[in-house]
Amino acid sequence: MAVPVEVLLPVAPAIPVIVATVAEQAVPLKVQAIGNVEVQTTVAIKSRIDGQVVKVGFGDGQDVAQGQVLFEIDARPLHAQLQQAQAALARDKAQLERARAQEARYKDLLQKGFVSQDAYAQFRTNVDTAEATVRADEATVENARLQTEYAVIRSPIEGRAGKILIQQGNLVKANDTVSLVIINQLSPIYVSFAVPEQYLGVIRKYMASGKLAVEALPPNAGEGTVTGASAGAGGVSSGAGSSGKLAFVDNTVDAATGTVRLRAVFANKDKSLWPGQFVTASVTLNEQQNALVVPSQAVQTGPKGQYVYVVKDGVALMREITVERADGPLTVV
Repeated sequence: MAVPVEVLLPVAPAIPVIVATVAEQAVPLKVQAIGNVEVQTTVAIKSRIDGQVVKVGFGDGQDVAQGQVLFEIDARPLHAQLQQAQAALARDKAQLERARAQEARYKDLLQKGFVSQDAYAQFRTNVDTAEATVRADEATVENARLQTEYAVIRSPIEGRAGKILIQQGNLVKANDTVSLVIINQLSPIYVSFAVPEQYLGVIRKYMASGKLAVEALPPNAGEGTVTGASAGAGGVSSGAGSSGKLAFVDNTVDAATGTVRLRAVFANKDKSLWPGQFVTASVTLNEQQNALVVPSQAVQTGPKGQYVYVVKDGVALMREITVERADGPLTVV
């Protein structure tokens, strides 16, 4: 006959939990979408003249200032052409002075009746011809001077240079298909994104009363957030980036996707946004006052929908809730 034996079963230790207080607070009403960073201005640098590159004044990927010398092309042939044009101008000016002196002398003789009108007309024509020749020479000198200036290529904008495509010592052609380098303006910079057309009305409504703030979060930004800036807003530097507003709403809805294109301009002083980069963009439309919020991690999903555990008299009770929307770490219920 078996004798019953009592054994002790291990008791599972209590699992500690963290509780949080449900609060009423102002919560921003946001529209979120995936956006793409776009440069405001991009310039493909090309030469206007033929010649040999004798100097490169910057490095690959370097920041360049507006007006900074990028390339220098051998200008000696151009200087020779300029001197030749200046010499021709000086010669034709001397001939003009001689023609004017002859015209003045024959005009005096015409008034005294010593020469005919036809004879005087020839000298008057010589003056007009000489004046036209001088004007053409002046235009030639100016063009030669411009060609000489084109030998020094300066940056038309402030921005970041890409890879140098033509190195020192190479020959370049005027308006060649290959650029010398491409410069992108990084500050300010655009972020373009599309939102569902259902938000178009409310976005236009709030834009009518003022600029809307935009936030853009790069993929590897960690906890940092960059806040967008309109072109005219300037932007205020913060710990995570620059601040500003929504700048543009497209004038049509894409019928294929049912979305409308938006664009914000970011000050981007710290260069945290990079051309071509994908970001999470959020437009802050308004603030919902006295919203009932709970931590997002406390919201669970069950067979009947979403719920939270409510602590009452030391006991956790399940309470079904209706979630209005989530805003990062907080959920409005």
